[in-house]
Amino acid sequence: MRSRRVWGAAAAVAAGLSGVLVFQGVTGAGDFGTGGEAKGGPVRTDVRSAGLETSADGRSAALGQRDTEPFSLLGVTWTDPAARVKATVEARTRGAESGRWGRWLTLDGDTGQGESGAERGGTEPAWVGPSTGVEVRITAGGRSSGKLPAGLRLHMIDPGKGDARSSAMEPAAFAVETGEPSASGEPSPTEPAPSEPAASEPAPSEPAPSEPATGESATSEPAPSPSTASPEPSASASTSPIPSTSPSPSATSTVPPAPPSSMPQPPVTSRAQWGADESISPEEPGYLPGGKVKAVVVHHTAESNAYACADGPALVRGIYAYHVKTLGWKDIGYNFLVDRCGVVYEGRKGGIDRPVMGAHAYGFNGETTGISVLGTYTDIAPPEAALTSVARVAGWKLGQYGVSPTGTTTLTAGAGGTNYFGKSWAKGAQLSFPTIHGHRDGYNTQCPGNAFYAQLPNLRKWAAGPVAGLTITSVSAPKSGTTHYTKAALAVGWSATTPSSLIKGYELLVDGKPAVAVAGTATSASTNLALGSHSVAVRATHHSGSTSTSAAVTVVAETTAPAFTTRPTLALRTGTVNTTAVPVTLSWKATDNAALKSVRLTAPASVTYATTSTSAARTATSGVATAWNMTAYDVAGNTGSASGTFTPVILQETSAVRSGTWTTKSSTSYLGGKSYSSGAKGASLTWTFTGRSASWVVSRASTSGQAYVYVDGVKVATVDLKSSTTKYRDAIWTKTWATSAKHTVKVVVVGTSGRPAITTDGLVYLK
Repeated sequence: MRSRRVWGAAAAVAAGLSGVLVFQGVTGAGDFGTGGEAKGGPVRTDVRSAGLETSADGRSAALGQRDTEPFSLLGVTWTDPAARVKATVEARTRGAESGRWGRWLTLDGDTGQGESGAERGGTEPAWVGPSTGVEVRITAGGRSSGKLPAGLRLHMIDPGKGDARSSAMEPAAFAVETGEPSASGEPSPTEPAPSEPAASEPAPSEPAPSEPATGESATSEPAPSPSTASPEPSASASTSPIPSTSPSPSATSTVPPAPPSSMPQPPVTSRAQWGADESISPEEPGYLPGGKVKAVVVHHTAESNAYACADGPALVRGIYAYHVKTLGWKDIGYNFLVDRCGVVYEGRKGGIDRPVMGAHAYGFNGETTGISVLGTYTDIAPPEAALTSVARVAGWKLGQYGVSPTGTTTLTAGAGGTNYFGKSWAKGAQLSFPTIHGHRDGYNTQCPGNAFYAQLPNLRKWAAGPVAGLTITSVSAPKSGTTHYTKAALAVGWSATTPSSLIKGYELLVDGKPAVAVAGTATSASTNLALGSHSVAVRATHHSGSTSTSAAVTVVAETTAPAFTTRPTLALRTGTVNTTAVPVTLSWKATDNAALKSVRLTAPASVTYATTSTSAARTATSGVATAWNMTAYDVAGNTGSASGTFTPVILQETSAVRSGTWTTKSSTSYLGGKSYSSGAKGASLTWTFTGRSASWVVSRASTSGQAYVYVDGVKVATVDLKSSTTKYRDAIWTKTWATSAKHTVKVVVVGTSGRPAITTDGLVYLK
């Protein structure tokens, strides 16, 4: 019987259902949290185990609710490494701090027969956090043939406490390293190593070892002395057991080179940094027989979401101990592990930049690398930080070998198998896989979970590039129609759906040429434009070198100020006249060579008008010279101003030259408190003034008559003063000239039948 190492299972002394499980540590037991401290060195992990009681029909098993020494990770194993548990495996624990029992966790069926020479089969381990109590139940359901495998045991792992080097634990999702690994020498030809007998079952001539019964102590081999760092790959790797699905590298094969990648290497927390105890896995690493990674297999560790980011190193140590100490693997199965915060951890030793043989994808370990995200992602996808780190690691590893993350590859099955979707194949079959695929594509497992699996198409795009979803989100230059305008300065903002850590940089393009280059974390850039019309876009460069360009926007740079082709001008208009509010019309005309934005009256009031407006009804104070100031603004921010000064003057009726009979009326409703009234046909009033606009002001009622209006001796209008409502100080007639000049306005009573009288308040003119 060949065995890589024997990790003895501890015995359980049960004192009834609520008894305390007392364990004998398998690698130098000690109190929880003591002896396992490390200051930048290896961290000791303790594994304790207890046998499960199987029912008479072999279709259920259980471990009653028990008190335990503290632990944080658990898993269930069985004697035959090749056996699969066709049953529901559940466990629950009692929190060390809360003292409360948690929910039942369902453990994923098995680890996937990852390593040849493995001593036991087992479920995926589950991180439960510091716990001091446990209960397990396994049921085969209604299947009559669904008997459980022999030798069921629960393993509880205390991952120890380590002084994690936080500076090395930078999330790959949020850090970019620009250096590329240099290539080493070429690999030497290799030959397959002789096959070795399986370590999991005894030879027919040997008696099978019995599982320790309850109350018995298991034996263990002395542990090798601990080392403090991961061994460096040597020029001549020792012969070591590797996954049964691929040929073994020869004992004299050289370490394969580390080719440069088209993608930068993300930050990776080394084994020494997460506290790997190298003494428990002393064998030399193995490498892919072909020396090339052809695909990346994505995993999750299952039932491990309830952990803090600071727990990442401990969780990795727990998985490491479970794979090595309980399953009998030579090392942790995954090449890389990623926590939910995006921190990447080195998995199996041998050099992260080398094609290290992992034990993660039964039948396809010989051509792939494995990345596992710590957590269960059946119903919820991993956080973006974790997905981004997986994309970065996958892109970097595939980039070392010229493999497209969005392509497909052909893998040779090292063993017959069936995947999650029911597809089966024989050993040696040539199968097509996406170059980044889920564990379920090559093995009958739910891994990496439905929600995570649904993210793989997007993850492939992130890893390969180009940058997706690149869109200009803001332009500092105001917009008119489809064109933006500025004097010269321009700031452009953008967004992309590809995470920034996968982006090498951005360029602001002006007329197709780079004007500004910024980092991949930037979301805006500024520049100054030359006068004229320009096409402006943003170009993103993925770390793979692929580029994408946003839709362009048109930006015009211009410095010509708007002009007033018609300066601000007043004209009298109809309406009620008061000494403080004479009705006037303000007129103007503003233009711009590019795009007018608005026109503002800044004095004597503050009003903004639309670019299409050329006039507005206003009022002015009589007897006061008032400046009417206006400013025109174009979209680029240029301005032009103009003004005009005008004085409305009220000429009372007493200042007119009279003919005929007129009587005086008094009322506070009249301008100045008095007015003239006449019903005598031909009676007239004449005013002489120098101005550019005039309005006749009257009182009106239902009995008011008509009058003729003469301007400079010429009859220009017949005005009817009749009104259904009584009105006072009503500017009923107006006249405006292009320029200011001397004019006369004469009103003559018509003598209308039945209503001959008219009442006048005077004349207003504008100078």
